[in-house]
Amino acid sequence: MLWSLVVLGGVCVCLVAAEGSSRGGRTGTLPRPQLDGSRGQVRARPRRESSGASGASKLSHGPVFTSCRLPLTPDEHTVLDDNTHDTGFNGDDGSYVILTWVGDGTGVVLVLSTISVPINTYLDGGSSRLYRSTDYGKSFHDISHRINNTFIKEEFGVSVGPGSSVILTADTPVVDHPGGIIFTSTDAGATFKFIQLPFHLAEPITYHFLNPDYLVALSIDGRLWLSLDFGAKWKKVHDGVHSFSWGAGVNLFFSCTRVDTVEADERGDLVLKRTKDLGETFTTIHEDIFSFGYIGAFLFFSVMEDARSPRVMYFSSDQGDTFSRALLPSASTEQFYSILDGDVDMLFMHVDNPGDTFFGTMYTSDDRGILFSKSLERHLFDGHRKSDFTNITSLRGVYLTNKLDEDGRIRSVISFNRGGTWRQLNKPENVNCSEQTKKCNLHIHGEHSRNNQIVPMLALSEPTAIGLVIAHGTVGDSLSSSQHPDVFVSSDGGYNWRGTLRGPHHYSILDSGGLIVAVEAQRKGQVKTIKFSTDEGQCWKSYNFTDQPFFFAGLASEPGTKAMNVSVWGFRPEDDGQPMWVAVTIDFQSVITRACNNHDYEEWLAHSAGGGASERSACVLGVKETYRRLKKQSVCRNGKSFVVSKKQSPCLCTRHDYLCDYGYYRHPKTSECLRQPDAANKTLEMCLNGEEDELLTAGYRKVPSNKCEGGFTPHLAVQTLIRPCGVKPSPGPPAVSVPPGPVFDTPREKLVLILVCVGAGVIVLVAVASALLAVKRVVYRTRTPVYRFSNLQLQDDEICVTPDLESATSSNGTVCHHDSDDDLIQ
Repeated sequence: MLWSLVVLGGVCVCLVAAEGSSRGGRTGTLPRPQLDGSRGQVRARPRRESSGASGASKLSHGPVFTSCRLPLTPDEHTVLDDNTHDTGFNGDDGSYVILTWVGDGTGVVLVLSTISVPINTYLDGGSSRLYRSTDYGKSFHDISHRINNTFIKEEFGVSVGPGSSVILTADTPVVDHPGGIIFTSTDAGATFKFIQLPFHLAEPITYHFLNPDYLVALSIDGRLWLSLDFGAKWKKVHDGVHSFSWGAGVNLFFSCTRVDTVEADERGDLVLKRTKDLGETFTTIHEDIFSFGYIGAFLFFSVMEDARSPRVMYFSSDQGDTFSRALLPSASTEQFYSILDGDVDMLFMHVDNPGDTFFGTMYTSDDRGILFSKSLERHLFDGHRKSDFTNITSLRGVYLTNKLDEDGRIRSVISFNRGGTWRQLNKPENVNCSEQTKKCNLHIHGEHSRNNQIVPMLALSEPTAIGLVIAHGTVGDSLSSSQHPDVFVSSDGGYNWRGTLRGPHHYSILDSGGLIVAVEAQRKGQVKTIKFSTDEGQCWKSYNFTDQPFFFAGLASEPGTKAMNVSVWGFRPEDDGQPMWVAVTIDFQSVITRACNNHDYEEWLAHSAGGGASERSACVLGVKETYRRLKKQSVCRNGKSFVVSKKQSPCLCTRHDYLCDYGYYRHPKTSECLRQPDAANKTLEMCLNGEEDELLTAGYRKVPSNKCEGGFTPHLAVQTLIRPCGVKPSPGPPAVSVPPGPVFDTPREKLVLILVCVGAGVIVLVAVASALLAVKRVVYRTRTPVYRFSNLQLQDDEICVTPDLESATSSNGTVCHHDSDDDLIQ
């Protein structure tokens, strides 16, 4: 789920991908600011001063760079004027405008205008206005009558699901009303159906990620409800529910209290349950749950044995049938876990450091979600529980984040192998630092900076725009809050960068990377100019899209980056002092008229810019990938039918394609996985799935998602002997021949023999028990692993990594962080 917060001159813009965003839904909320007595003057909302947000007047400019500027020809200006559409929502008294894209390639935009509080008669009086566009925002029609002018909730009033499904939730008073009201549409808002609910919603209705008819809802009295016919009929599933999540197929997980009451908020005393048949039967997975979540193919939950014990994490990769404790440090009540990202093969986990340090340690998991290895220390997680961790979705295996070093400075690091190794970003090729700067690197502003209102947008990447990354940053020794952030662009997934725009901007990727648009961020004043580039930010043209500047509120374009239309939203003060909402939609297809042909594309070997001339330099996670992508000098349209084309070839395996198994560490010079010094015995034990695994291992485990073939192979195959926990099988007697001995025939002789055997057996049992205790002590000392991550690939110049509803990753490279202490894992 993608979300970004833009604050500009008192205007707050929240752009989020709604449920089902990978299928075309995107919602944006544009609140209207207050105006003071002087007409046209914006009274900005007061904001908390923080380090790095001390005001534009105190900011200095970073190192100078130049980027290409091209003039707009008269013909281009004329064509753009003819294809720019200005819509003013006259007489609309809405305090908020909620923008929603519906469907995939439908061109349908729904705009809901609401006031801050509903009027007393919520079904009369036009407290909400609903507008609809079918031409990508070029024109809008008022369709408020289709929902009886009902007041729609401001917080979660609009939900977009798979296909063309839409749900509007009315803000119905709880008193004197048995349930809430929703309006449903299956035709992208062309028609709506009125539905009276038997309950009041506590949070947005949740779609099933594949079947839009399957809906789950949580009521304000803690009851879980399920509909199998897109909301027409509802049945109660369970009482006392705290949270829920869809799993694979129709698996539905939820946590609830033991006594089925609404006072279910006793975190640490919840029960995790699952239904596999849509509420007909239930299975208890675990008790003493603090919270849980589902990401990729992993179900995870934290368990609190009692109020004084630290929380521990458990993971399941088979929908809760079996589960195992993760080999991670436990967390006290002052600490938290946070799932940063995940898919079917691996998880990124942040574990908070004790105290208010604002940093922790990042770990990556194996393919079972059990064995975790240290990936990055001092990973920044600020006081607002926000992480700068970003998945660069335009190139496989690339992740970007910030760390808080011991000198108190924030520095950016990037990984090109899914967290295997991290290094600082290269200096942009067109930027030079002063001689006084000790280290000259690019540092990227993330969520921490946006939360402090330093930048209006996070780093942006898209799966269809191969290698393209756009981000705000500063150049120098560390991330600077005293410098104006500039915009930088990379065309190779983050290996190399260029300074492209001076000062903060709002930007968007269109036409699968063939077009970039940007509007300069103005803390004060109004906007009238949009910049666009057809060569991945090397050169820019500027177009004045209006003669009547207005206060900027946000950029909006159809999800998926294939559109060539972009809408600039804002407001113009009117004579009565009230703002009028404005949407200016520009169709760039009118100026980029030629469709691309084969000569406009080139073959590009990914990860080949990382240094080193060997074939191995382009191998990441065991494969080399060659993409077919647009040449920078080609000015043409990729079009809506464009699909990413790539060829993969496996690489020979090396030690770097393996991580060191539990109880082993990576030798810094030879890269060999060696046994921990305090674990000299050849076996290790772990209690997994209620059974004890004795791991006979050569010390190597292939990195999740790695597809290398041949080459290096560990000498010993991994063997696992499974037996019940705490039971050691005794080896059977050796199969040897026994020479004949004396025969004991008399009762006295037999009695003596029995007593001798019993005595000998007791002695043997005592000896065995003592030996087992000693072995257990050695094993327990190895239970806490030395977290030294297997370096997947060594870089010669190393200085120091599709939107998917199931994985909760975003289409713009910003993952949906499960912030444990607030609502998920703590």
